[in-house]
Amino acid sequence: MAETWEVLTLRDLSAIDERAEEFTGTLVIHRVGSSEPVESVAVRVKRSVVVELHDTLGRLLARSVGFRPQKGDRGGPR
Repeated sequence: MAETWEVLTLRDLSAIDERAEEFTGTLVIHRVGSSEPVESVAVRVKRSVVVELHDTLGRLLARSVGFRPQKGDRGGPR
């Protein structure tokens, strides 16, 4: 059976400048059901992946029962 990991956060996602094609940050994860501590993994993410995640998470949240956009919210992922 495959391991299951819980994504806790993505910290410090940043780029050199506004035209960057790649971003760096730290993915903070935890193995589900494990008493082991949380793990932090350095990641590099291409702009195309960030755009895809933005679109996918936006659609997912828009369909989610718990999602209620705030006044002035553009409806994107939080």
